[in-house]
Amino acid sequence: MEPVLQVALDMMQLKRSVGIAQEAVEGGADWIEVGTPLIKSEGTEAVRTMKRTFPGRRIVADTKTMDTGAFEVEIMAKAGADIVTVLGLAEDSTISEAVESGRKYGTEIMVDMINVPDKVRRAKEVEKLGVAYICLHMGIDTQMRGEEAPVDILREIVGAVSVPVAVAGGITADTVPEYINAGAYDIIVGGGITKTDDIRGAAANMKKAMKGLAIDGVVAKKYTEDDLFEAFSKVSTCNISDAYHKKGVIFGLHPYIQRNAKMVGRALTVQTANGDWAKPVEAIDLAKPGDVIVVDVGGGPIAVWGELASNSAMNMGVKGIVIDGAIRDIDDIQNLGFPAFARSAVPCAGEAKGYGGIGVEITVGGQRVRTGDWIIGDESGLIVVPKEEAVEVANRALDVHEHETRTREEIRRGSTLSKVNELSKWEPVK
Repeated sequence: MEPVLQVALDMMQLKRSVGIAQEAVEGGADWIEVGTPLIKSEGTEAVRTMKRTFPGRRIVADTKTMDTGAFEVEIMAKAGADIVTVLGLAEDSTISEAVESGRKYGTEIMVDMINVPDKVRRAKEVEKLGVAYICLHMGIDTQMRGEEAPVDILREIVGAVSVPVAVAGGITADTVPEYINAGAYDIIVGGGITKTDDIRGAAANMKKAMKGLAIDGVVAKKYTEDDLFEAFSKVSTCNISDAYHKKGVIFGLHPYIQRNAKMVGRALTVQTANGDWAKPVEAIDLAKPGDVIVVDVGGGPIAVWGELASNSAMNMGVKGIVIDGAIRDIDDIQNLGFPAFARSAVPCAGEAKGYGGIGVEITVGGQRVRTGDWIIGDESGLIVVPKEEAVEVANRALDVHEHETRTREEIRRGSTLSKVNELSKWEPVK
């Protein structure tokens, strides 16, 4: 069997989903998935609309049924679903009832293995219950930690069952050949298609990659610890704030940077006293290439950093300076192109006394900062991301950025932000 491409519509707005699905089909998508968020927001009407709009495509209702299998399959089947998903974590009786209901109403059952501990064993068990498809699924929240659907497990499942196997979870055009080679029949892609400004092109690229052909580019990559600098460099502080639920924002510091400049790096922390520039300057010698020196002066009004320190830091590969206090030589620093953020700019400097420490936990702009945390700064401001959460926050920020890319394209075509998000429809009931 030739593998099929299933586009997952995981969004709230039905009208918008139809438009995205249309472009995906034009790009080569074979199956259309009415995603769980879309079903929850629009109900069976979402399934009916997709079936009416795309009569030549198989419609997958991603209900993720956990209970009342027969009832939920009947509902989706009558709405036009060709395939309904049931969770592998569900009771055998639930899956059996779903299968029987599907036979009655002409709908097939796909079992989703999300969060199933022993996926190979459970795949064998549910096949015996009569399901038509098995889906190896790495959930979106798991993807945000940089994880992808494991190819080795996919290969084991394909070898253990005779029914077709689907795979979902962070698949991109450059990774899909691995899944095809491992035996996947149904390639399920969401954001890698739906969050792009060229949905036709993204779907066409995916179809090319599924056939082993050369592709034009890759979107929706998920990042790991090894490439966080690249990940954070692709997003704005606004993207990060949205993804991080407004946490980590450093308040009260001003950007003294060139137009469109950006600062990304790991923090090297410094504690010092008002006007005492010894420890900030000593930190330059201890900094690693890619570090951002972050200084807690308690908001003091006498400068502890200037142009000479900036020159030294640049020579050592330091990516920028953050000071909860004062800085000077702003014109020279900006001419250097060295990103600087400070509470104030003044002409006066203090003395090198040596109070404080380097590498200690500090508080800057109301936020705790430790050496090794990620610091991102741009013209909108500053944000700190704890090192333990950096991978997930970076991927979620990229997800925000990708969503905005699609929204921007829809606005460019003549829509408005309110219309794209159907704001009036989704206002709270009063």
